[in-house]
Amino acid sequence: MTNDEILNLRIDNDAFDENMTIKGYLHLLLKTLWEEGECFSGHRPFDNSGWQYDLYKPLIQAYIISGEIDEDGDIENFDKEEANRVVLELIAACFEV
Repeated sequence: MTNDEILNLRIDNDAFDENMTIKGYLHLLLKTLWEEGECFSGHRPFDNSGWQYDLYKPLIQAYIISGEIDEDGDIENFDKEEANRVVLELIAACFEV
């Protein structure tokens, strides 16, 4: 998959619109950081302390990174270092850096 295709993968989380993509999520994260300034919570930017997992899950589901999702939809095993490397590549791709 290309970075553009990966950025268009949907985020499966009831807290967001059903059309939320990885790219939209990254945009919302940066927008929230900018708007909240020093009050921004890196621990709970969307009132959820596991917010990074919102990105990891579609990457696992699309076989971009290795990992397992259980029958409840929770991530069980994955390579966090690999996942973070991919997310950083996607952030760069959003800005064509």
